[in-house]
Amino acid sequence: MTVTLDIQQPQPFDIVGPTILIAGNAAAFEGTLSITVSEGHDEVTSFAQVGALGLRQFQAQVEIPPGTAFTLNRLFLTLADDTGNENGPSVTVPVLYGPLILPGYAGWQPYTVQPGDTLISIAQAHYGNGDFQPIFQANQNILANPNLIFPGQVLRIPRNDL
Repeated sequence: MTVTLDIQQPQPFDIVGPTILIAGNAAAFEGTLSITVSEGHDEVTSFAQVGALGLRQFQAQVEIPPGTAFTLNRLFLTLADDTGNENGPSVTVPVLYGPLILPGYAGWQPYTVQPGDTLISIAQAHYGNGDFQPIFQANQNILANPNLIFPGQVLRIPRNDL
């Protein structure tokens, strides 16, 4: 059977928390996809039930247990047909892991850069200090240099419950 994978959530570079919600359309041998979340140092595995007799919508989630030894905030979420065939079709989506961007990560809010803004001034306004690293890391897919932001650019500002 041909495996078809169309992952609609998360999108590349979405910021995720300890519970990663996954949704899409798929068809797989015996209706099962394997899920792996990895960053090169540690990994978490799970599975999802999907359609076996045609393309079907599915939803799944994977929990990142406390104490998982992730050291990098960029993770790779891989879904693959669970037939044991290492060369089978798979889809990998890069995501950003919020708890390693900002302790106590509880989501993010959009912020539109205004004339005269710097990442330090935005951090001061949102966090009460000039530590812009959480903002820079949360936007690493669109910011190559923390000194290069421009008016009208929409940034994700991580927030926490601390």
